[in-house]
Amino acid sequence: MVIIIGSQKGGVGKSTIAVNLCTVLAHQGKDVILVDSDRQSSSSNWAEDRAEDPDLPKVNFVQKYDNLRATLKDLNSRYEYVIVDAAGRDSKELRTGLVAANILLMPVRPSQFDLDTIPTMQEMVAEVREELNPELKFKAVLSMAATNPVIHEADEAEKYLQDCEDIELLKVVICERKVYRDSIYAGRGMGAIEMDNTKAKVEMNKLVKELFV
Repeated sequence: MVIIIGSQKGGVGKSTIAVNLCTVLAHQGKDVILVDSDRQSSSSNWAEDRAEDPDLPKVNFVQKYDNLRATLKDLNSRYEYVIVDAAGRDSKELRTGLVAANILLMPVRPSQFDLDTIPTMQEMVAEVREELNPELKFKAVLSMAATNPVIHEADEAEKYLQDCEDIELLKVVICERKVYRDSIYAGRGMGAIEMDNTKAKVEMNKLVKELFV
């Protein structure tokens, strides 16, 4: 199964979600590979750090740019799960990857600026479905939401996404937590479920459970 973590906008937590998905799947004993198609290389740097610790469940990884279609089809025949970290823009990597994907997971920060980018993603998915991949599933998850209960941006974003008939909004909300930044940037190659934050563990396990329903 090929899952692309993609968005029209950067800074929404794509790499964080990609590496944490891989971590949860690896702990479940799944054969998983991470494909880093973002030239910033955040997720592949994470994977290189992880590979240095033999005590952590293995996450295979590869960097691939430009046309992803053939690569993803090949990897899909050899691994149970192929998780793709795509750059935050309308790119060749994202468009060609969608042709070979089973699921597009779009992280969305609960802000009006982020919500304004969704129609472009809807058009892109519609084009891919109509011409090349009619079975592509389009899912969204609210990401980097405020933990402060007096801030209601996530509720407003949820209402907006629920009105998008072509997008399946996952129930789980991924909050802005330091543990997520540490998981990808601390140089340890660990996922949130391997660190000391119960709420983050719950969020990531729920994400995996809902994503593959």
